[in-house]
Amino acid sequence: MATVLDSVRAFFAPATTYTIDAETSADVVARETLLDRAMGPDRRLKSSEKIRRSRLPAEGLALVARDGDGHVVGTVRLWNIEAGIAADGQPIDALLLGPLAVDSAHEGKGIGAALMKAAIAEAQKRDHGAILLVGDAAYYERFGFFADKTRHLVMPGPSDRARFLALELKAGWLDGAAGMIVASGRKLA
Repeated sequence: MATVLDSVRAFFAPATTYTIDAETSADVVARETLLDRAMGPDRRLKSSEKIRRSRLPAEGLALVARDGDGHVVGTVRLWNIEAGIAADGQPIDALLLGPLAVDSAHEGKGIGAALMKAAIAEAQKRDHGAILLVGDAAYYERFGFFADKTRHLVMPGPSDRARFLALELKAGWLDGAAGMIVASGRKLA
């Protein structure tokens, strides 16, 4: 049975192809190099990065875009978090998306959008309820991310409220969610 990742393939010009695939251990150096170039030297100081520290991405939710030669030209990962607590006092499981990055030589080819669509589809397939992120609202709104569902949630450390966005994969998942975002999920060995 084909998965979402198997079926996501984009063609924008005869000579320009890429595929979206699951990240492998062989992609680590290329991914980190890409993130360093795209995000700059201070990328590890961001609030989102602090949540991800010492954790593994959510199961099956670390994706890369590969060019026709198999080189990593884009990356996105999603991480297990608790998105505050519900009215009944129970923690709300969700995902934190990021970072999303595309090699500057491949920008404008739809790779970032393809990575976003594949990540959202895979999260839905894996029965997650919501995805949160800190990012450019003008970019992420086209994928359904808005600030209204995060108004009672708080990122640890400094962050821009207008850039703290959420997408519910299940209607009402974040209704009543309030409190601090904290890491959950698998820890690094």
